[in-house]
Amino acid sequence: MKTKLAILSFAVSCAFAGNAMALTKEEYKVQKDRVEADYKAGKEKCASLSANAKDICQAQAKGAEKVAKAELEAQYKPSASHDKKIRDAKANAAYDVAKEKCDDLAGNAKDVCVKDAKAARTTAKADAKVSKVGAEANKDKADNMADARKDANADKNEALYKAARERCDTMAGAAKDGCQNDAKVKFGMK
Repeated sequence: MKTKLAILSFAVSCAFAGNAMALTKEEYKVQKDRVEADYKAGKEKCASLSANAKDICQAQAKGAEKVAKAELEAQYKPSASHDKKIRDAKANAAYDVAKEKCDDLAGNAKDVCVKDAKAARTTAKADAKVSKVGAEANKDKADNMADARKDANADKNEALYKAARERCDTMAGAAKDGCQNDAKVKFGMK
């Protein structure tokens, strides 16, 4: 009896699994209105803040809206492309918030903060690109994956190299030169 009940519940859950991800047009509209309402509420919370705290709050609200819209599109029309857009939206939102937080810093610390934020965004976007290529089914998948990984690694290394060089700027003389050379070697730059 338990086995039959387990099989029946499994069959029912499988039958509804495909419909759980895809939204109807009406559900999509309702969810879109909810996303917009959430954004307005988040933006209103920022009104009581001032200076950079307000900017950070607004960047967080805008980022959350963009991510929610990307997720909604992916639920409405599931595809590898929409999955990539979600990851890109998350990377951009995190970057925008991090960049605003960097405004509280000054000098080289601010420059390093911005370069680190850019490196994190570049890494996330490169990973999203690799993931999209991996999700797409085609006969040249292995070649496409290798090319995507190569491009992603080059983008990541370049962004990380720039952040490392910015850290080297706090040094002087031979220490700075050594730091920059170490960064070149570590990230394969010429």
